[in-house]
Amino acid sequence: MNPDFTLSDRILAFVQLGIRLSNLSEDEKSPFFRQAENQNAWFTQRSLEQALEGIRVMLDARALEKWLAAYTSLDPRSPKQVGLMLSGNIPAVGFHDLLSVLIAGHSACVKLSSQDAALPLWLIQELKKIEPRFSDRIQVEDMLKNKQAYIATGSDNSARYFNYYFGKYPHLIRSNRTSVAILRGDESTADLQALGKDIFDYFGLGCRNVSKVFVKNQEQLTDLLDALESFSWVGNHHKYFNNYEYNKSIYLVNRTPHLDNGFLLLKESTDLVSPIGVLFYEIYSEEHELKTKLKDLDSKIQCVVGNPAMDLPGIVPFGQTQCPQPWDYADGVDTLQFLGSLGE
Repeated sequence: MNPDFTLSDRILAFVQLGIRLSNLSEDEKSPFFRQAENQNAWFTQRSLEQALEGIRVMLDARALEKWLAAYTSLDPRSPKQVGLMLSGNIPAVGFHDLLSVLIAGHSACVKLSSQDAALPLWLIQELKKIEPRFSDRIQVEDMLKNKQAYIATGSDNSARYFNYYFGKYPHLIRSNRTSVAILRGDESTADLQALGKDIFDYFGLGCRNVSKVFVKNQEQLTDLLDALESFSWVGNHHKYFNNYEYNKSIYLVNRTPHLDNGFLLLKESTDLVSPIGVLFYEIYSEEHELKTKLKDLDSKIQCVVGNPAMDLPGIVPFGQTQCPQPWDYADGVDTLQFLGSLGE
């Protein structure tokens, strides 16, 4: 490895990648957008554009500077090969792990999801063009054997698999999480419409998507459905609409009480994770009791959405779940702190 490849050099390369994303033409995006949607029909142009914008915001020079100011161990004496097992539920969802490994001065050995290969590969190629010294530090591999550390993301089942194979190495292994929202009853129409982004962006497939709302009473649900009418476009996507219709037919056959606005079903449930096309709700009476409940469910929740005035640590304003900053770590685990400890 090149000892002259400093943290400042690496930061600059990522800032330049962000600028590159800002200036992409439609002709440049079109080929890998088509490839991405062919690999995964959930990856529409809207979703891909949003993923690129999220990465661009993450690579803003001021955001990176703020993020990295808290760390002192990002030029390791003994860089490691870190295996990255990336998920594929939303476009380029593993980019933050790649960013973290490279910023921390290690090498990234990347196993891409078959559901999300086109966009990550394009980003890697562009990064290597911008900074050729990354060519020795990024390898895309089919098998992640004999690495010195691992970061893996997947379902609860795959997390057990990852723990079995990678448990003897330094590792970060993430499993299923979801996000929830709290409605107090004083939300404006604009708040509820912003919540629609948290529910429907990426068709609800991400861990930062809201799959359940806590409400004070059922009357709030009518206001919510009315406010969500502008998101009817999700019903035009065949995979989403097939899921919506399937779940609707199950509820109708079983005479399960539910609300329906033609593209979203609202169903009362104590569960956290709802099927595609369904939003679970639960009625609460006392806010302090709800906070205690959420604290007990902390290991299963990625984001809690609501009014920022609520006395809840890390509460996310309506409409902001899919706009994470570099310091918004998955599962709340500090990836850079983990990576910094590897080179000691």
